Amino acid sequence: MKSVLIPLLLFTTAALAQLADQATPVDKIKVAKGFKVELLYSVPKEKEGSWVAMTQDDKGRMICSDQYGALYRITPPALNGSPGETKVEKLSIDFGHCQGLLFHAGALYGVVNDEAYQGRGLYRCKDTNGDDQFDTVEQLRAFPGKAGEHGPHGVIASQDGKSLYVMCGNQTPEPSCETSRVPRHWSEDQLYPMLLGRGFMRDVLAPGGWLAKTDLDGKKWELVNTGTRNTYDIAMNHQGDIFGFDADMEWDTGMPWYRPTRVCFMQSGGEFGWRTCSKKWPVRWEDSLPPVVDIGPGSPTGVAFGYGAKFPSKYQEALYICDWSYGKMYAVHLSANGGGYTGVAEEFMSASPLPLTDIEVSKKDGAMYVSVGGRKVQSGLYRVTYVGEKDAKDGMMVGGILGNKHPLLVRRELEAFHVKQDPKAIEVAWPQLASADRNLRFAARIALEHQPVAAWKDKALNEANPRAALTALMALARSSGGDKALQQPILTALNKIDLKALKGIDRVTLIRDYMLTFTRMGEPDAATKEALSKRLAPLFPTNDPALNRDLCEVLVYLDDPSIVAKAEPLVNGSPTQEEQIDYARILRFAKKGWTKELRADYFRWFLRAANYKGGASFDLFIGEIKQNALSTMTEEEKLAIKDVLDAKPEIRPPSFTVKPMQFVKAWTLDELSKSLGVGLEGNRNFANGRNMFGAATCFACHRFNNEGGAVGPDLTSVAGKYSPRDLLEHILNPSKEISDQYGSTVFTLQDGSTVTGRIANMKEHNMMVCTNMMDPNNFTNVDARKVVKTEESKISMMPPGLLFMLKEDDILDLLAYLLSKGNPEDPMFVK
Repeated sequence: MKSVLIPLLLFTTAALAQLADQATPVDKIKVAKGFKVELLYSVPKEKEGSWVAMTQDDKGRMICSDQYGALYRITPPALNGSPGETKVEKLSIDFGHCQGLLFHAGALYGVVNDEAYQGRGLYRCKDTNGDDQFDTVEQLRAFPGKAGEHGPHGVIASQDGKSLYVMCGNQTPEPSCETSRVPRHWSEDQLYPMLLGRGFMRDVLAPGGWLAKTDLDGKKWELVNTGTRNTYDIAMNHQGDIFGFDADMEWDTGMPWYRPTRVCFMQSGGEFGWRTCSKKWPVRWEDSLPPVVDIGPGSPTGVAFGYGAKFPSKYQEALYICDWSYGKMYAVHLSANGGGYTGVAEEFMSASPLPLTDIEVSKKDGAMYVSVGGRKVQSGLYRVTYVGEKDAKDGMMVGGILGNKHPLLVRRELEAFHVKQDPKAIEVAWPQLASADRNLRFAARIALEHQPVAAWKDKALNEANPRAALTALMALARSSGGDKALQQPILTALNKIDLKALKGIDRVTLIRDYMLTFTRMGEPDAATKEALSKRLAPLFPTNDPALNRDLCEVLVYLDDPSIVAKAEPLVNGSPTQEEQIDYARILRFAKKGWTKELRADYFRWFLRAANYKGGASFDLFIGEIKQNALSTMTEEEKLAIKDVLDAKPEIRPPSFTVKPMQFVKAWTLDELSKSLGVGLEGNRNFANGRNMFGAATCFACHRFNNEGGAVGPDLTSVAGKYSPRDLLEHILNPSKEISDQYGSTVFTLQDGSTVTGRIANMKEHNMMVCTNMMDPNNFTNVDARKVVKTEESKISMMPPGLLFMLKEDDILDLLAYLLSKGNPEDPMFVK
């Protein structure tokens, strides 16, 4: 089907209605250099629905499922031949409503995510009489829970073809798997009660979303990993390792616990730290696994490797991931990294709108087939082929031959003990508890947690190597079963470890181990709390902002009398919105150390925070923190700061510094370039650079070193991409080169008005357009039927002039901070 362009002046109501029923034209779609996109079919929405899941059969035909209806089989026209027509037929079998499809071993497997047929679960369809039509359907396993978009999703086959993997979101309770690679002692593991916000899934506790493995008949199930939120689809690489694309709650944007959409390596026994509302675990906690790569805001849908595509080798090896809301497909280039992986995301295909749902690489013609649809929006089927020059073998292959000691094989050796008790497990796992590789440490700890505690408890309590001890004691706290008798021995072992001698994540893990000892075995007695407080209090603050927050939380829990005086100034003085909120959250239950002045300063922060922006739950979360803090005060204490408590916030642009910033100078690139050479040498003040990143409101939109917002590009890797001059130019003139990933679209409507922004959500004909990066929950609703023209905006959503409020030395400190990756271990990072 060929798209038709209609001149703007010739639009009529009928023409607009007709155009609204067409999938996005290919001339509006950006694709990587050398690739070509064809629109094969615009789905007649009223007849054939909106397609969300796709697979291919043994004849090279695509099978798609309407989200709320039937299955359709598509025979695409031949490549490089006569154009032909795309043949679409509705399958005769009464089955559909699938958010996961797989044709495998002569059968069609479907994952139903609502109450159709026999309800949510894994189904199998067969053709029993050879007439090329499925004629039987059976439910292999029912999934508990209520219908919702966070339910059962993707299904794929194992490498040997003898098993299936099924991915489910956090609205689906784990269906009583017969075996589990995840130790079955998961818990919430937070010291304080959650903040509810709007309360979505407030009653859903661990384990959250999960991945399971089953045989082809769906008889025996094994839980593989847990703790995801709503991973929609999964894909397996040449090594047999599985990857998913997970989302966080967009209502939590702007809060310290919000995590960008991210690609996860779905490791055996894995835990990814999703908890409901404010209880999500930060990436730094070692009882969870980190992402392979953060993507940013979005709504993850289908994923697939490019294996078998007639693409350049780099793109054959890539993992393709779909973002439904922002209309982006990324090619994630993965590299083996010890026992895990790292990745770099490249925008591969995009348009606005382009509600991507699934991907299939055809085994017949080597083309990539892409579906769009979902939530009753306009659906379509596209084909992507490579028409550029043939390349040399430039791909980073992660599926080659591995040596006997390759970390990936060491990890698999450890994972063999994730499903059984075996005396050899302790011997094999113990050396890896001290590994420099986080994935190996995790795999070793899970192997240990599957063994009887009595067999390794004493070894853990007496381990001399600090890193091995930290990992082993984490395992012991998690495996304690709440045995209070273990608390003192674990605390004694932790107290032997010198925090000052630790670096990086080991320091964080020590504090996390204290947390787990409390959450798993209860609050210690007063004498123990006092002794621990005296040990830990002198360490605060450190030069690591993330560690400080964990340390502060433990000290508040221990009723340390000195922590309020040291931490309260950070509520107002921290450079990021998220860090300020976290200190306000932590201190809301502090009992000791408050003065009238500290209380007043703490509550003044809420007047500033009233101008901060975030997701739909943002204001409710801030309000809950304030109410929790007020609940700890006496009436006399409230009366003493009545003027502050009664004050009303002034409506003004958000400011992340206590003192309002003043205009300094309209800096030019030529002026500042003169200082880049000598000016960036020597001991620049990285701590001030971090503060300036907040003062210039950069943290409001950008993440850096796992801090900040997620609506703009993650700047952690700018040191490897830009020279100091190029980086400075991008900041001074953000519209000179606009990232495809974060560009905006101008929508021209029938009445001549325009809306500029990025589509953040859709349903049927309604597009929710975010027009202000600083206010991610402020949407303008646009009726797709009234749009007559779309074009890329030439103006960046990042405002110019952000450096005009900074002095030259502040700007140089900011650049040095960005180019250093903000490493708190760097000797130049000033405390």
